[in-house]
Amino acid sequence: MLNDDAFQAAVGNRSSAVVVNDDPVMSGYSQTVLRMAAERKLPIASVYPQFATNGGLMAYGPDLPAMYRRSAEYVDRILRREKTANLPVEQPSKFTLVINLKTAKALGLAFPPTLLARADEVIE
Repeated sequence: MLNDDAFQAAVGNRSSAVVVNDDPVMSGYSQTVLRMAAERKLPIASVYPQFATNGGLMAYGPDLPAMYRRSAEYVDRILRREKTANLPVEQPSKFTLVINLKTAKALGLAFPPTLLARADEVIE
């Protein structure tokens, strides 16, 4: 269970926002984190789109379904006995940007139109 010590410290230190790290545990507590941040009027940014779709300010990170598909291809190659030393190291090539304008408006924030035009999803 999460407690709100980190959020109290963020407010006490006059933090302007909270960035949620790429961590499956944090992803599992997204509703609690979003509630705690909203109570303190702190914008949340994350790599997980669900944070933005559920009330956070924005999300930007690798396209997780694309990464999982690519991982499955690697597993297939390994199971076919391809030498792992022959497999190239890859980095994500597709990223997703989700912006929640409803949350931005509630926090008194605005996004530049050029950024909104680049977003994969804008929640109004």
